[in-house]
Amino acid sequence: MAILDSGGVSTVTENGGGEFVDLDRLRRRKSRSDSNDNSPSDDLGPPDDVRDRIDSVVNDDAQGTANLAGDTEIRETGGGRGGGEGRGNADATFTYRPSVPAHRRARESPLSSDAIFKQSHAGLFNLCVVVLIAVNSRLIIENLMKYGWLIRTDFWFSSRSLRDWPLFMCCISLSIFPLAAFTVEKLVVQKYISEPVVIFLHIIITMTEVLYPVYVTLRCDSAFLSGVTLMLLTCIVWLKLVSYAHTSYDIRSLANAADKANPEVSYYVSLKSLAYFMVAPTLCYQPSYPRSACIRKGWVARQFAKLVIFTGFMGFIIEQYINPIVRNSKHPLKGDLLYAIERVLKLSVPNLYVWLCMFYCFFHLWLNILAELLCFGDREFYKDWWNAKSVGDYWRMWNMPVHKWMVRHIYFPCLRSKIPKTLAIIIAFLVSAVFHELCIAVPCRLFKLWAFLGIMFQVPLVFITNYLQERFGSTVGNMIFWFIFCIFGQPMCVLLYYHDLMNRKGSMS
Repeated sequence: MAILDSGGVSTVTENGGGEFVDLDRLRRRKSRSDSNDNSPSDDLGPPDDVRDRIDSVVNDDAQGTANLAGDTEIRETGGGRGGGEGRGNADATFTYRPSVPAHRRARESPLSSDAIFKQSHAGLFNLCVVVLIAVNSRLIIENLMKYGWLIRTDFWFSSRSLRDWPLFMCCISLSIFPLAAFTVEKLVVQKYISEPVVIFLHIIITMTEVLYPVYVTLRCDSAFLSGVTLMLLTCIVWLKLVSYAHTSYDIRSLANAADKANPEVSYYVSLKSLAYFMVAPTLCYQPSYPRSACIRKGWVARQFAKLVIFTGFMGFIIEQYINPIVRNSKHPLKGDLLYAIERVLKLSVPNLYVWLCMFYCFFHLWLNILAELLCFGDREFYKDWWNAKSVGDYWRMWNMPVHKWMVRHIYFPCLRSKIPKTLAIIIAFLVSAVFHELCIAVPCRLFKLWAFLGIMFQVPLVFITNYLQERFGSTVGNMIFWFIFCIFGQPMCVLLYYHDLMNRKGSMS
């Protein structure tokens, strides 16, 4: 609707049509009709429905309001509102009158290509959740009816677990290495040792911290889960020690440079800050961190209950689905190709569920519980990696503690050393591949380099998916990411390691 300077009202639609109403003419016509209500006239006037619209326009104009936009509900009020003349206090409601335009502007259908991403899909998401629950409930019931309860009573704890006490003692003894690193930093601050000696001692400490648990794991006949736990803890401590040594060296260099200009600037080491760093949910050392105000005990209890539930669900899927599928399969690189594809596809769905549960339990629940207990403020442990447009986006978003460590201590130091960007990316993936291989090969006592090759294979995929994203858009890159990681990559690695491990045990027996 537009209010014109000439005193008229125009209702306009987007296709250029509309009507113009002269308010002065309407007022004069209304005055004549009111004064000559009982006198005959050649001009019989407009019909009753048009008169209603005229009265509505005039009365609204008397109030300073001229709204003929054509809403689906038009209300008019008579009586004193219009200046004393009216039809009493009765309200007349006209809903979607025939004279009101039903089509006012061009619109797209909600599912058209131009509008689909502008709509809210909360209802469809709820539908998918309901269908997912219904379908998987049926599959669980069908599996239980067909195969029975396959979970072993010794899944969580058994008498064999007591034989893993050397690994438990090794976990406790890892605390010696942060104390050794702190001692080295204390000595260099007090000028007892030089910088080259500091670097050499930190190299010895970090190498020993890795080799010692590897030796213990290979020497002991431990369970796979115990070995994986020890190796994960070993890698975490190693990354923290490297960050502590590297950051302390950088702070010390800045302090020494500032000391020449400002003697009041000094550098000190704190055992308290190191101890907090070793238990905090981060891999990057700094003397202080953003902190939260308090500990929400009720929130921690709820998150811990979720952790127990999802861990149990993950164990159920492993024992009830993944183990039978893997036991009834053959080596994927030996035998019928179609059979291998069928096994990989059958394993992909339960493997995807386990992987998602693992991500939710560790990166969301456990790290947030730890952060809450330690009042650790920065809780960006992951980003929306499920929307990754390429493999490179996935590695930058799904594990933020490791990504920040890689950027801070590997990638940018390489760039500052004049190493090309592509080579710096390869070096970062190389470090990641080595630690992935340690976490899987050492507990399995099987060095086939499948994990190492799987991580290094990501390097060409980064450039390939970046090209596809630029050429075909983000949707193609996201689909390739999901296919490589969840449908093909992880199930294939599970089958490869399982059959190689079974072959090694068979040859030993």
